Amino acid sequence: MSAEPRTEFGKGGARRVRRSGRVPAVLYGHGTEPRHISLPSRDFEHALRTDGANVLLALAIDGSDELALPKSIQRDPVRGSIEHIDLILVRRGEKITVEVQVQVVGDVAPGGLLDTQLTTLSVAAEATHIPTGFEVSIDGLAIGEAIHAKDVSLPSGTELMTDPEAVVVHILAAPTAEELEADLTAAEAELGAGAAGAEAQAEAEEAPAEGDVVPDTESGEGGPAEASADTAGE
Repeated sequence: MSAEPRTEFGKGGARRVRRSGRVPAVLYGHGTEPRHISLPSRDFEHALRTDGANVLLALAIDGSDELALPKSIQRDPVRGSIEHIDLILVRRGEKITVEVQVQVVGDVAPGGLLDTQLTTLSVAAEATHIPTGFEVSIDGLAIGEAIHAKDVSLPSGTELMTDPEAVVVHILAAPTAEELEADLTAAEAELGAGAAGAEAQAEAEEAPAEGDVVPDTESGEGGPAEASADTAGE
């Protein structure tokens, strides 16, 4: 993939780069100075779809070749387009730690409910042999049983960094119709109690405190200031 050096920075420069069909990026690692580059947007998106977030990129920069992995990908929150990429340099033979996606396959046991605890596993692997994903089958897994990180099959040369006892998936007993009805009733009662409490609190705040004098708006009598004036005049 062709990586072109960037000479324009800031929001304006980044917008111009993206309008040209490229995406701004920073390449760093191995004690080198960060290099500001741009990558072809379409090629990078295709690489992500093909090999996942841990795609190994062979970059052609100023006549030299570098290997890099995406460290961070920033996307537009509305359009979803890539705004910026942080890339980290790697070398052949170097072992690095990455997060690899877990894909659950198979059917849940009758009366069971799938509880997914981990969607990725942290592993150490050689830079040019990073797994694209781990498949976890729940076929035959009974209610109450679980698959732990140590149970996931890893390729040769890949070392598990996640806690081996960490639960990846767990099969729970699905709630019965009676349990769901009871939970719904309890939630409605709690909601009603909360609304009643809020209404009572509002009424208490509006009511006059003990000792307050409430003016008689019809007769024009009753204010503390008026009473004091009458007393003073006697």
